[in-house]
Amino acid sequence: MGIGKKVRLERIINRDTGKTIIVPMDHGVSSGPMKGLVNIKETVEKIAEGGANAIILHKGIVEQGHRGKGKDVGLIVHMSASTDLSLRKNDKVLVCTVEEAIKLGADGVSIHVNIGAEDEKQMLKDFGEVSKKCLEWQMPLIAMLYYRGPEVKNPFDPDAIAHIARLGAELGADIVKVPYTGNPESFKKVVEGCPVPVVIAGGPKVNSDRELLQMIYDAVVTAGCAGLSVGRNVFQHDNIVGITRALSKIVHENATVEEALKELEG
Repeated sequence: MGIGKKVRLERIINRDTGKTIIVPMDHGVSSGPMKGLVNIKETVEKIAEGGANAIILHKGIVEQGHRGKGKDVGLIVHMSASTDLSLRKNDKVLVCTVEEAIKLGADGVSIHVNIGAEDEKQMLKDFGEVSKKCLEWQMPLIAMLYYRGPEVKNPFDPDAIAHIARLGAELGADIVKVPYTGNPESFKKVVEGCPVPVVIAGGPKVNSDRELLQMIYDAVVTAGCAGLSVGRNVFQHDNIVGITRALSKIVHENATVEEALKELEG
């Protein structure tokens, strides 16, 4: 890895713990102005105050809120898009370039690839091209990889998740984001099979804070992944600062779920 990537990754991954809390906020493209994303600036400030390491935004919204007022937060520009209004929403297209992200002051870029989707081959081709540009410009690449498509029966299948995580590393991602497999034993195999940092996706809104924190504890502390990339369960929370702090306690301090809950309640 070149010095450029190393310097930028230090603004995404905590140097002391080697782990990260990333909050993706790219949902406005896919789902519109949902709760938590109407006032981006206000939400980013709360996420930064809570101690997140980085946020993910689309290029056009960066100017609306890319840094916290009191605390800084890393900026990752998302390059992929599709909408929930589409008949083939699993087919992602590139809507940004690495050069555009550099001009926006990004610390990294991210792409989304759905393995098993009808347009998988084009998304993999795009992955390769973006990876090449990231190497050229020394830009960290976060690959969001999911097992989704018309023939996919279990999008959390441990063998499939291990496969797509490894695929991300093989094609040049510096951080790989994948769904949690449901238990730390199977997810540990995902982590062990991927030579670059693995972070877990948050998925749909959970039923309780304890459920979210338990999932993060199992994935990070027990299975050994490098952190999380959780969106809706953070930016739609009634206490954004508190839930971010609670997640930080687990990710960066190996706190228990009970300790993290006290941080949230306090």
